[in-house]
Amino acid sequence: MTSPHTRRTLSAIVVSGALALMALPGIAQASKTFALVQTNQQALFFNEINRGAEETAKALGAELLIFNANNVASDQNSAVETYIQEGVDGIAVVAIDVNGIMSAVEQADAAGIPVVAIDAVLPEGPQKAQIGVDNAKAGATLAKYYDDTVEAGSRLGVVGALNAYIQNVRRDGFVNALDASVEVVDTVDGQNVQDLALTAAENLMIANPGLDAIYATGEPALMGAIAAVASQSKQDDIALYGWDLTQQAIDGIDQGYVKGVIQQDPAAMGAAAIEALNTVTDGSEVEPQIAVPVTIVTQQNVDAFRELFR
Repeated sequence: MTSPHTRRTLSAIVVSGALALMALPGIAQASKTFALVQTNQQALFFNEINRGAEETAKALGAELLIFNANNVASDQNSAVETYIQEGVDGIAVVAIDVNGIMSAVEQADAAGIPVVAIDAVLPEGPQKAQIGVDNAKAGATLAKYYDDTVEAGSRLGVVGALNAYIQNVRRDGFVNALDASVEVVDTVDGQNVQDLALTAAENLMIANPGLDAIYATGEPALMGAIAAVASQSKQDDIALYGWDLTQQAIDGIDQGYVKGVIQQDPAAMGAAAIEALNTVTDGSEVEPQIAVPVTIVTQQNVDAFRELFR
């Protein structure tokens, strides 16, 4: 039987050993735990957000938990509620349903856990910061480029993701800024899934012979449109415009049928989100709008982006 004196001695050894381990160089002690609630992990865009967030969390000595909702909005709410119960220090959300997520955001705030939003713009609420781009303005800028590169009176179709608020903003920002002579024949729903976007784009082309161009509101939509144009051998007939570079998009730019792609800096968004959460949990304030710039990638400047995909 172990005596009280022996138990005290063992306790002292354990405590001393723990303190010694904490003092050893190279053994990181995570002082904070942040959570990132993602939309999906299919698109490179979202994976780049993860990368930026992971690298920044590591640099800060924080732990990062990432939840992949696989495009199911309700699962994001459940994830936030779980992270509240686990007592994380802060939560970043890439929302699928910007209105539906707000009840979970409010619950986190009530529990003293700060929330920041990435990319998808949340309605007014307790979130500490909105990180991303002005999607409507970027869409309008691409529309101006479209008007400058396509003949007046063109016929255009949109491949969107009607379940994604932010992609609807991109669609409206682009379409509303087009020259009045452009005929927008239809918007088809790729649901933010590449295979579904491929089928939607093929159906769009079949239903609208003589289509001049397609605008894609996100990476899965653009990838699907590229695959659809190639499968129908329409590279010489249909020009593509859209969001988020991939190697396939760069190949299309080189071949001349992908004309302009809005390239965001998602890694910078992920980094900014973790930096903002770290600042808030240190007791300081952050700007409510944290802007990350975009670039329209064309044949003229694509070389600067090739290294991203090697």
